[in-house]
Amino acid sequence: MQENVVQELQQMHPDDETKQKMLDILKRYHSEEESDSMDEDYPSLSAEIIEKVLSGGEVSFDDLSMEEKKRFQRAIASGELSKMFKPWDPWWFKPSARNISLSKEGTQLVHPLSEENEVEDVIGINECSDIPPGPETPLPPVSSLSSREPSPLLTVHLVDILYSYCFTLRLYNGDWRSDALGSAMVALSVSSVLGQGEQPESVLEALSYCLEQVCSPAYRHMGGLQFGLNLIDDVIGLLSLGSSALVCALSDMNRLIQSGEKELKSSKPRKQRRDEIRSNLKMAQRKVYFIMCWVHEQHEEAWCSLAAIVQAEKTSVMELEWSNRREGLKSKPKTKGKCLIEEIK
Repeated sequence: MQENVVQELQQMHPDDETKQKMLDILKRYHSEEESDSMDEDYPSLSAEIIEKVLSGGEVSFDDLSMEEKKRFQRAIASGELSKMFKPWDPWWFKPSARNISLSKEGTQLVHPLSEENEVEDVIGINECSDIPPGPETPLPPVSSLSSREPSPLLTVHLVDILYSYCFTLRLYNGDWRSDALGSAMVALSVSSVLGQGEQPESVLEALSYCLEQVCSPAYRHMGGLQFGLNLIDDVIGLLSLGSSALVCALSDMNRLIQSGEKELKSSKPRKQRRDEIRSNLKMAQRKVYFIMCWVHEQHEEAWCSLAAIVQAEKTSVMELEWSNRREGLKSKPKTKGKCLIEEIK
C-alpha cells in the first residue's frame, strides 16, 4: 500500500485563520519579550548550593531551583559556558548522514567491529558515524498496524514530531540519555501531536504550535523566536536526507520515549501522576512507531516536496514577523523634544 503523498502535499494550504493565529503568536512573543527586558537579572546561586560546592559535594542539575536552572540554560544558549562544553553538532548536518543505509525491512545494517571499536551501549549512538542506529527489528507494514487507511495528514504530523525531536536534542546538547524522562517530557510538551493528541491540518499550523512552545516562558531563554526558526532548518535538513535518515531519527525518538518510561519507574511522582505520565508516554511511543513504519513505506520524492513546503512556511513566518515589527514601529508614538524653558509672555 502506497499513499500518493506528493499529491496530498500539493493540496495542503494554510487558511487565513491559521495565519492570523501565527501573527497573534508573534505579537504576544514581542510583548512578553519587552516585559522580560524590564525584569531584573536572575539571582545568583543560593547559599545552600554554594555551601555544598565549597564542602566538596557534587551538584546536579536537579539541585538547582527553577530560576537557577533557567539562568544556567540561558548561559549555555548565549555561549557564556561554551568554553566549558564541547559543542554539539547535530548528526543530521554531518556528511556521514547523507550515506545512511538501512535494510529493506528498515533495520540497521550490521557492520563488522574491531576489538578496539566496541559498541558502548545497545541503544547508544555509533561513535564512528554519530548517527542514531535504525530499528533493531524489521518494521511491519502499516496495514498490519491499523485497518484504516493512513491519514493524509501524517506528513504534517511528521513535521511536528521532527521539530520536537530536534528541539529536545539541542536543549540537551545531543545527550538526551543524561535525563531520559526529562527529555521525553520536553518532547511531548513541544509536540501538539504527541503531547496534546492534536491533529494539525497544515504545516503552518504544526509549526505555529511548536514555535509558540519554544517562545513560551518555559523555553524562551534558549533563544526565543530566532532559535525556533533555526529549528525549522533542522527539520528541513532531516527531510532532505530521505527515508533512511528519517527512520533513524524516529527510531532515536522512540528509544528516547521508551527510556523515559523506564526512568519513570524509579522517579518520585505520586502514583496518580506517575500513571498519567506513563499513559502519555505509551501513547506517544505508539504514535512515533506508527509514523516510523509509515515513513519507511513512502517514496523518496515525497520528502523533497515536504521540505520545500516547510521552507516556504518558514519564509511566510519570517515575512509575518517582519510585517509585525514594522507595524510595531509605526504604532509607537514619536517622542518630541521637551521644551525646557518656555517664554513667558
